[in-house]
Amino acid sequence: MTDTHNTGREKDREAAAAEVRRMWQPLSVQPPAVDPLASTLPTPERTVHETAEPATDETAVDGEVAAAEAPRHSAATTTPRPAGPAPIGPQPWELPSSYENQAHPPQPPQPSYRADELISALPLPREAPAEKGVRGMLRMRPGAAERLERLAREMAATPFRRPVTITVANPKGGSGKTPTTLLLAGALGQARGGGVVAWDNNELRGNMHLRTHDTNSRSTVTDLLRAMPMLTLPDARVGDVGAYLRHQTAGQYDVLTSATTTYAQIEAQDFAQIHKILSRFYKVLVIDTGNNEGSSNWREAMKASDAIVIPIKWKSLSCAAAVQMLEELDQQGAAAQQLIRRAVIAVSNGPGDVNKDVEKQLRPYFEARAAAVVDIPTDPHIAAEGPLDHSALQPATRRAALELAAKVAEQINNTLRTQQGGGR
Repeated sequence: MTDTHNTGREKDREAAAAEVRRMWQPLSVQPPAVDPLASTLPTPERTVHETAEPATDETAVDGEVAAAEAPRHSAATTTPRPAGPAPIGPQPWELPSSYENQAHPPQPPQPSYRADELISALPLPREAPAEKGVRGMLRMRPGAAERLERLAREMAATPFRRPVTITVANPKGGSGKTPTTLLLAGALGQARGGGVVAWDNNELRGNMHLRTHDTNSRSTVTDLLRAMPMLTLPDARVGDVGAYLRHQTAGQYDVLTSATTTYAQIEAQDFAQIHKILSRFYKVLVIDTGNNEGSSNWREAMKASDAIVIPIKWKSLSCAAAVQMLEELDQQGAAAQQLIRRAVIAVSNGPGDVNKDVEKQLRPYFEARAAAVVDIPTDPHIAAEGPLDHSALQPATRRAALELAAKVAEQINNTLRTQQGGGR
């Protein structure tokens, strides 16, 4: 009974397997072109067969059915697609349309680390609070006047690309050449933090030794000329030259005074030696001149100048001498004419020096002829005719001196740009 029952079950299974094989017989088709992606992508059938366990007696029919289904799926994979509308959505054998985008998503822009771009991205420095008056006490923003003063100080501190020479000249004695020289040197020294020397280039005996503090030296230009063999050595230092100069602490500049006797006169070759050694150790030279336009050292100073300052008083003789000097320079060629156009007029009046009629008549002339006219107010400290101490000046005088320094620095910048462009 049992054998007959088992035999019947085996026949049923064989019949079922034969029917499955007949139903899933693969069609005879032409082999299509092989898709290179299809060989690299896993298929459900391949995964099933790779992971399937060996069939037992109870699962033999299931194994035969799976074996019969495999050719059909293989045939379906290799059968060309019939013409008609494209199927919706990706098929098992196709890559999704967004596959490449998912495999290679767009990269965000990388930050730049170039030095100029990093520097330009830095926040601008905030304006420093006011330093003067009620605004300074309350740490408020500076007012218009203090802003202008800061701009003037910034211009006066302009770094020049080479040592520069400023000459202060007016043939009329008593026009304020020496005080103007010291005011300018002090304003430049304070703005630039040093590197400035004031030089009394009087051919005989000037007055600068009377208007400056005798700090560390009683030496004069005569002593400096005697020491030239030592100072021109390659290993000479600024301290070696400084031993022959007077340092003015309040204005942060040094002073080279003229001789105190009339036994030796400074000539053109002497000027050349002194100018060369001072230009080696100082960035800005402010030269005070004598009253003799015909002296060789006066003319050499004009030739070496990058800018000139003409001090005047609103008095007939002072202004007349300045006008005659400008007319004389105007006859000496294109370089001298350029120097005139970039000149700065410094008006420094003592008590009772102002002649309103002279000012009314000649101010328009100087404003048209020169680059700028700067008015320096009357200051009791200057009028006392003693050593000029910048810390003792009135605030208005210090502001005027700073404005003078800024105007001169601006003209020097113009001169250097012209020279760099090929002109003079």
